[in-house]
Formats: sequence, C-alpha cells, structure tokens
Amino acid sequence: MAEFSVREIEGMRQVVIRLNDEMVRARSGALSNMYGKITMTPRLPGVRTVFRSMFAPEARIRPEYSGNGTVHLQPSLTGFHTFDVHPDEYWILEPGVFWASEGSVDLGLGRDPFFASLWAGDGFFNWKTTMHGSGKVTINAPGPVECLDVKDEELRVQGRLVLGRTRGLKFSSQRSARFPRNFISGQKRMRVFSGTGKVLVCWTPYWNQFMFQRMTGESIEGSLFE
Repeated sequence: MAEFSVREIEGMRQVVIRLNDEMVRARSGALSNMYGKITMTPRLPGVRTVFRSMFAPEARIRPEYSGNGTVHLQPSLTGFHTFDVHPDEYWILEPGVFWASEGSVDLGLGRDPFFASLWAGDGFFNWKTTMHGSGKVTINAPGPVECLDVKDEELRVQGRLVLGRTRGLKFSSQRSARFPRNFISGQKRMRVFSGTGKVLVCWTPYWNQFMFQRMTGESIEGSLFE
C-alpha cells in the first residue's frame, strides 16, 4: 500500500505520498513536486463524467502517479485528513474535499435529492465525489477531522461542518425551529444527516486558516499556490 503522511512546516501542511510500484490519484493541480521513477498520467474522463463535472469542479481530471518514489502535493494553510475506505463502505464527499487516494479506490460522481440540495443552498445540480473499494484517501479540511458513528439517529449541523458520509446516511435540510419561530431563532437552515453510518466532521478550523479568511475575505481552495 502507498504510504500517506502529512507534514507541518512554518504553519502550513503538506501531503507526502511514498510509492513502491503503486499507483495513486490526486486532485488536478495538486502536485508540488515528485522525485524518483514516477510517471504522471492525466486520463480523460468519459463524456458522461465531463457533463457531471461541470457541477463538481474537482472531478474533471484526476492525474495518476505510478512507479517508485515520493510525491509532494501542494502545501496549504488548511489541513488534510487521511482515512481508510473499506470494501463494505460507500462514501460521499462534499464538493472540493477530495485531495488524493490509492488506485484501488474507485471514484465516481453522485448527487443528493434535488429538493434537499436546493433548500440547503447547494444549487439545482450538485454532483459530489463518491468512493468505494479499499484503500487510503486524503481529504482537504479546514481543521482537525473527527469520524463519528451515527446509529439510527440524526446529526444536525449549522453550516458545512460535515465533509463526507457513508451511503447509509440520508441528507436533508430543515428549519432550525418550528415556523414561524425559525425567523427569530438567529439560525439558518440546518443540514441534517439521518440513518446509520459514518460522518467526517470538522468542528473548528485551524487558527491561521481562520485568520487568513477573516483578514482577506478569501477562501483557501486546497492550496495557496494553485
């Protein structure tokens, strides 16, 4: 298996992948440098995937890196979280979250129900990266990530705290309180995940990433150097 690690230098974080006759995929534009006998192969997606990728920018082309050596992806003020995908799991990631994965993990595109996405403010068509198979995956996260087990319950969050979930959890959008009290609650619509499965949650951002956004008003999309 490829070795994934995250190193921290000068307040920035960077994903390092070590290959030993293996293949990994990464988000387009994520490469910083690589050394060793490594071949990068950007594969063109099918027509269906190209159409869907118009609504999921991170899914258009995911270059493959194969061979022996080390791959450094772009550093960022945001964080990265690596976890294992198991054969009996089917993951759904939020747009912009995917960063890299082993070649044994199958990547695809899926979307939530139309009205759920619309009420949540995600737009009419919001295609998301899906994953199944077996292997390691690294995601882009604004802060530390926690994996929660939800068992026949509801998880309600304000904002985009949930970065990914397994298929057993249904997504919907609900008022923060009963009508008309929701207008005086001071809260926007809640993002609700109900059922049984796992969720990847980022409760708080890293302080330097938070300060960057507060001072500049800009979001950090994966890397400062893209």
